[in-house]
Amino acid sequence: MKRFYLIFFALLIVPFLSTSAQSTMDGTYTVVIDAYDWGPGVNKVIIRKPNTEDRLSHNDFEVKVVRSKENVEMRPSEAEGIRKVLYAYPSNADGDRDENGLFTTLVLLVAPNDPLSSPIKYYRSSNGRASNQWIDYKLTVTHVPSGTKWNKEGRRIIPDLDIFHLNGSFSHKDIDLTYGSFTPEGDGMVPLIIWLHGGGEGGTDASIPLIANKATNYASEEIQEIFKGAYVLAPQTPTFWMQSESGEYTRGNTNDIYNEALMALITDFVKKNPKIDSDRIYIGGCSNGGYMSLKLLLNHPDYFAAGYISALAYHNEYISDEQLNSIKNIPIWFVHSKDDTTTIPEETVIPLYERLVDAGAPNVHLSLYDHVIDLNGMYGGEDYHFPGHWSWIYSHDNDADFDYDGTPVLIDSRPVTIMEWLAQQHK
Repeated sequence: MKRFYLIFFALLIVPFLSTSAQSTMDGTYTVVIDAYDWGPGVNKVIIRKPNTEDRLSHNDFEVKVVRSKENVEMRPSEAEGIRKVLYAYPSNADGDRDENGLFTTLVLLVAPNDPLSSPIKYYRSSNGRASNQWIDYKLTVTHVPSGTKWNKEGRRIIPDLDIFHLNGSFSHKDIDLTYGSFTPEGDGMVPLIIWLHGGGEGGTDASIPLIANKATNYASEEIQEIFKGAYVLAPQTPTFWMQSESGEYTRGNTNDIYNEALMALITDFVKKNPKIDSDRIYIGGCSNGGYMSLKLLLNHPDYFAAGYISALAYHNEYISDEQLNSIKNIPIWFVHSKDDTTTIPEETVIPLYERLVDAGAPNVHLSLYDHVIDLNGMYGGEDYHFPGHWSWIYSHDNDADFDYDGTPVLIDSRPVTIMEWLAQQHK
């Protein structure tokens, strides 16, 4: 009879278990992906506690990863291996610490030079274009003492992306664009921050331009507080912003094929979101996106309140004096690194900045760094150098705070960062 009641109780309680709790009972796990300066990283895996009375230690677990993508070659060292488990803690199904929780969260090592921690890869697809794309990322978690395994992904938690709407699409003539967007809380009028991705984030998956280099940070609590709330719009081109009609790159010498459609997308987005303050629309981007940001400023000098541009790919020699004068009164903050070998500063941003200053531009700035370093200090700090082209890190992290001559950028005699400065600009 006692056995009968136990079975009866079990049948009653199973329907009330959460979906997450049930899923992890059959070998499934949840992965957590965070945005880092160099891109996304799988930094946690959540499993249901194994059946053991022993106190769990991170040393009791082995986490193996297999990274793959159909028709994509990978080196053995980036295709599979063992992830380092840093520590383990009791949690709920979402990874929140809970001493009485039914789950265990394993915290994994992530690093900029560790491809095994990345769920995306930069590769050339069948259309001949190279870009960052999501790949198949499969884990096998083993609790070594008991032999219990979890080897099926149940769900993904991506906190930085989960706050964005990622299904935006817009068509203009024969051009189709996708986009991601963030809507702030509240009812008052707020600005719009537009971010245009680099050459490696084209495609039709709007999550890539946001997380491939931490552009999600413009919706972070820190930056949103600076603006007292702001929309964030991240348009995506199916190829690359600098594509000319011939299919080749333009550096400003010929027209690109996307600027008209992109401007139409922006104006449509503003129209559909009446809380956007039309006097506070800011546009910025990196590399390809830096080119396009400047292109839209040149084409529509009266529309935007300010620009913030990193790793500018627009060549100075193709900007006429007439064009220069049309934008000299637009507040612009450039960010670049001296060791950028992709968008060479002597060909792009330095002569343009100097021409703007000579033309009497009252509010133009250039933060020119020696190198792009590890800002959080976890991987060597000033001694760790990212590729010099990655100066957008200083923008995303709201680190830029000095001008071309090394002095602080000031507003009302107060030093400001690039986002603090941007938030004060209006038409």
